Amino acid sequence: MPASLTLNGWRRPRVASLLIGLGMIGASLLTIHHFFAANFPASIYAGSLCDISAFFNCNSSAFAPIAQLGGVPLGYFGLMVGALVVLGTLFPSETLERTNLFLATFNALGVAGLAVYSVFFYGSLCIYCSVYWLFSLASFGVFWRWGVGREVPGQVARLLRPSLLVLAVYAVVLASGAFGYARFTAAIWQAQTGGEAARVVREYFALPHVAWPSTISPFWSVKSTARFEDAPIRIVEYSDFLCSDCLMAFRQLQVLKREFAGKLNIAFQPFPLEAKCNRVVDKNKHPGACDVTDIALAAGLARFPVIHDEIFSHFQQAKTAAWREALARRYGVAGATADTAVQGLARRLMETGKEYEKTSERFPYGIRSTPTMIINNRLIIGTLPTAQMRAIFQALLEQREGQAGQRFFENWVR
Repeated sequence: MPASLTLNGWRRPRVASLLIGLGMIGASLLTIHHFFAANFPASIYAGSLCDISAFFNCNSSAFAPIAQLGGVPLGYFGLMVGALVVLGTLFPSETLERTNLFLATFNALGVAGLAVYSVFFYGSLCIYCSVYWLFSLASFGVFWRWGVGREVPGQVARLLRPSLLVLAVYAVVLASGAFGYARFTAAIWQAQTGGEAARVVREYFALPHVAWPSTISPFWSVKSTARFEDAPIRIVEYSDFLCSDCLMAFRQLQVLKREFAGKLNIAFQPFPLEAKCNRVVDKNKHPGACDVTDIALAAGLARFPVIHDEIFSHFQQAKTAAWREALARRYGVAGATADTAVQGLARRLMETGKEYEKTSERFPYGIRSTPTMIINNRLIIGTLPTAQMRAIFQALLEQREGQAGQRFFENWVR
């Protein structure tokens, strides 16, 4: 019998493989839970938090096109790979081990590609995904170092020796589970566009009115009427150009402003989470956010909607000083980041965040994160699914009456 990872009793490589497989399962379950909590929150008062810093966060991965395949979260496929590793450890056989080595090879290549894509395309890393990636690479290392077939000549030949029978059975089980997940995702989406959206509307109208800021920004990203108060739907959006949650809100509002054309005014209230210019909250998460804000304001009221959309449409590039400098030159405001008049205006608009009473024991003021939106004098901290936001907009158009209740609500789509 050839030397094997699993055939010679409970040697340390076998124990390591079992622990790694369990780690892959655990990390995959976290990513699956995160996917559904992000895209389909059950309540506007509850969300998931995976936001250690601007780089180590799960925001981008949760909404990326590659986060799912036909409604099946990517974590499901990782779960199945981990399950086969555990199965091969508990019920050792040469055929299972050869198949696991084959799958571990392609899994390692896949996670390496995802890591590169996440870092260079999204500029961030998901914590849960990163843990799975590390376990996947460790699994490949264990199978390669101690697994069967080390006597087979040629490295490629050793990797490409799976059991076709095991692969066929595995494919059937994988496809069956994927079909179930796809149906579950479709059902949850239907619920979000129906019952959940209706409940969010009720919760929204149960909130008390809050005042508009003493100075509403004259820089509007969407303008339907000459006077701010004349639009049926009015939003003061405390936002940060380099905030990934604000990017999600931007994409959402790009859709909704077309659906509610002529009925929506959005005042962009700058609130960069950078200590260089923001004295309202003690956060320093987005270097460069103050400079890009000054550039956008210096472009002027008429050009603000255009530069606003351009910055968010080049979200990753906007994090670099070179791109911001080129943007300033293109709009003829190369000295904006040293313009004390522009900086003073931006600071005055930020300071309005101090006018709202505390919404967290950690921070002294109500405006302490981005995005924070005041929609028709009700406060929403964070992000909601598009279906729920659409339902609120539609309800506002229908002039529904609210009732007293919560002072604010908060949710973060993750």
